Amino acid sequence: MANKMGEHVTSENPLGIYLKERRAKLDPAAFGFSPARRRTAGLRREEVAQRANISPTWYTWLEQGRGGAPSADVLDRIARALMLTDLEREHLFLLGLGHPPEVRYRKDEGVTPRLQRVLDALEPSPALIRTAIWDVVAWNRAATVMLIDYGSLPPEQRNILRFVFLDPSARAVQYDWESVARFVVGAFKIDAARAGAAADVEPLVDELCRLSPEFKVMWGDNDLRSHGEAVKHIKHPVLGPIGFEYSAFAVDGRPDLSMVVYNPVTQADLDRIRSLIE
Repeated sequence: MANKMGEHVTSENPLGIYLKERRAKLDPAAFGFSPARRRTAGLRREEVAQRANISPTWYTWLEQGRGGAPSADVLDRIARALMLTDLEREHLFLLGLGHPPEVRYRKDEGVTPRLQRVLDALEPSPALIRTAIWDVVAWNRAATVMLIDYGSLPPEQRNILRFVFLDPSARAVQYDWESVARFVVGAFKIDAARAGAAADVEPLVDELCRLSPEFKVMWGDNDLRSHGEAVKHIKHPVLGPIGFEYSAFAVDGRPDLSMVVYNPVTQADLDRIRSLIE
């Protein structure tokens, strides 16, 4: 089927429709293109192709539903060219490839006020948000009281592996520190690999191997662990034994982040925590 301009058009081309909609929302002048003599709003196809550093013909074919499936690299370039948000980029990949993009690790980015409010609303359950290399970037007051006072640490020290292997208090609260430590290392390896964060992991791993012989041994083991849900028991210095149901969730719009929630196993544990934080 062809339109009035002789272009090939398919009625079943959601990717092409989405690309057209997104480029129509962009202001040419904001990207250094002349806004004059345009029949429609937004960027032209060749301008998107120029920004994405791909062939104008290939981009035109994508909008027209021709030429086969694009590569992940091409979609990434187009996402940047169209200034897509993370959610819009994910939708682009779902339309173009049928699956979401791989997780991208971002360095030194915090969380939105909305996410912080979610953490605060979960009290008295301790909750935190960590990056793919297990730097803790947000937490609620219950986490401060029951786990670690992250606010008292410099940002570069707010890492779960550092705490587990280098802080003596981490051993004091665990019933079986070695088992917990192995679990942490195995789950950490999976998260870092998924996020493609090898370059950012290397300095941390080198430091921990130097400072902790136990970490060095465990890191050398090929012991990978899933960490979606588990039960965790600690010996709190004030409340004594406490049991938590541990759950980790992907953060909507930020697949490089995980929200970790420690939900008290019993109502009695929950009441004891509430009495401590109120």
